Amino acid sequence: MTDSQSRRATDVVVLGAGPAGLVLGNLLQNRGVDCVVLERAERAHIQTRARAGFLAANTVRILERHGLAEGLRRHGQAHSTCEFRSADGRFRLDYGGLGRGERHTVYPQQLLVTDLLTRFLAVGGRVEFGTEAVAVLDADTDRPSVTVREADGRPGRWGARYVAGCDGRHGAARRSLPTGTVRRHHCDHGVTWLGLLAEAPPSMDAVGYAVHERGFAGHMARTSEITRYYVQCARGTAADSWSEQRIWDELDLRMRGAEYGPLHRGRVVQRAVVDLESDVLEPLRHGSLFLAGDAAGLVSPSAAKGANLAVLEAEILADALADDLVHRDSKGLDAYSARCLPYIWRAQEFSHWMIRLLHGGPGGHGGHGSSEGWSDGSAGGASPFHDSLRRSRIDSLRTSRSHQDWFAEHYVGV
Repeated sequence: MTDSQSRRATDVVVLGAGPAGLVLGNLLQNRGVDCVVLERAERAHIQTRARAGFLAANTVRILERHGLAEGLRRHGQAHSTCEFRSADGRFRLDYGGLGRGERHTVYPQQLLVTDLLTRFLAVGGRVEFGTEAVAVLDADTDRPSVTVREADGRPGRWGARYVAGCDGRHGAARRSLPTGTVRRHHCDHGVTWLGLLAEAPPSMDAVGYAVHERGFAGHMARTSEITRYYVQCARGTAADSWSEQRIWDELDLRMRGAEYGPLHRGRVVQRAVVDLESDVLEPLRHGSLFLAGDAAGLVSPSAAKGANLAVLEAEILADALADDLVHRDSKGLDAYSARCLPYIWRAQEFSHWMIRLLHGGPGGHGGHGSSEGWSDGSAGGASPFHDSLRRSRIDSLRTSRSHQDWFAEHYVGV
């Protein structure tokens, strides 16, 4: 192996080709900053990996501002309605007409990633697929480096002035933080969801949130033929332990299909178990290493904030890196963590509120067994007191305009 093969250099090494990494790469490229994106997966995988699909109004504005919104302008669907179902009935909120009057744009994340990747490569950006970042070294100096395992299995190294960790909660950026350099705030919400992607048309023209004594169920349209569902299950449930028949029967029951119409059923093409957890790292920097996206803070999927925070953080970080590398102005980098953390904590607060709204009190019906004897253990053991609090929250959301305005502002906002 030659030296040029084993060690290469650039201004910024970006770890991870998700929304944070690819927005950052595009914005750095636009500002004339040399960078490379290292991605352990192959290109086909990241372009087909189904994730969140609800883009906040500010996320759309950021993408439009930097010429990255062509695909979502053509194919994104405006969405502004959610429906809540419970034993007390159902009601809808047209949140697009409440609060700040902002809407979501439904655009599956794999399509956004494909758009960002295509644009980045078209303007000369470099992505090293199949390249796994192993560790970030010397982050406390002005010459950090990233050791990697190349696509062919050989070791390699990239030198840089800065490293941007956009590689998630289990990536090399977090693993490389020396003990004691950052504080990790963590919360396990005691709730587990079975996340599903079904080849089935949406069963309603709204995001559906169903509160049931057996546990939560959720309906989120992705396209005219694909729908994402969530169904609360017991902690420790294996993703493949429920048959498709059981999945659809449970979803129909919890979403009260007998009262409001049966769900459109179809083949379940993807499933994963998600333990609802949240964490935040402070600060979002260690020397020359900066964190963005899930590497900076993990937000539970209860409020669809993760990808939107990632895009916002990427824009803030790109401006700061470009100011430093092009204009020798480090004020943006020095303020990066302080600028991002208020947005992250605000998203965390709303996510926590949504979890309590949909799952009840401590443990949130977390699926640790039920005194009522449900065979799947999904209802958990929340007390009648906490169940009554949840009903009161839902009733307030149904009847209070000020509560509805607050919900709309925080539901769409970042």
